[in-house]
Amino acid sequence: MHDVPYVCDSGPEVCAVMTAVCSAVKKLRPALPVGVQVLAANNQTALAIALASGLDFIRAEGFVFCHVADEGLMNACAGDLLRYRKHIGAEHIQIFTDIKKKHSAHALTADVCIAETARAAEFFLSDGVVVTGPSTGVHANPQELSEVMRSVRIPVLIGSGVTHENVEDYVQANALIIGSHFKTGGRWERGVDPERVKRLMEKIHKLRD
Repeated sequence: MHDVPYVCDSGPEVCAVMTAVCSAVKKLRPALPVGVQVLAANNQTALAIALASGLDFIRAEGFVFCHVADEGLMNACAGDLLRYRKHIGAEHIQIFTDIKKKHSAHALTADVCIAETARAAEFFLSDGVVVTGPSTGVHANPQELSEVMRSVRIPVLIGSGVTHENVEDYVQANALIIGSHFKTGGRWERGVDPERVKRLMEKIHKLRD
């Protein structure tokens, strides 16, 4: 997140540094599922990092259809990405894919609803789809979550905007990706606030009991 502005063709130094970071994280918590994303849409690089670091999944942008992102036009990558995963022997690494992703304009696919986008991702062998709000830290539409969950059989994740105040709206999801809310003051660029993490996790445990 701090490496702005993002580029769509990261250099070898990004792969090297991220591999070192991810390996250290996985070593600290080897039993926990750990994943990586490399912005912007450097999905093959993320797969290489995950394989080298012993990670379990990646988060990928631009899997199906296309959109206009902050960084420019993003085309679908499912075919190339899954073939690359097989080529490097990384088929055990799951690929969770954003649909109608944040920080993007979707006018090019305005006639394709989010549920149909999710079905396309499932058909193109996504391991799970990620539903977000319009930007980092902004909540996703709970109705869209429900529509997507009714439309596919693969896991559905929420990828932005979950907070202590609204987590009830998202507990039906298979997983929650939480970043900004766990940071000091709810600001993504700040450090993690352990008390915010503890408070939200306690609430989630109560909701799921």
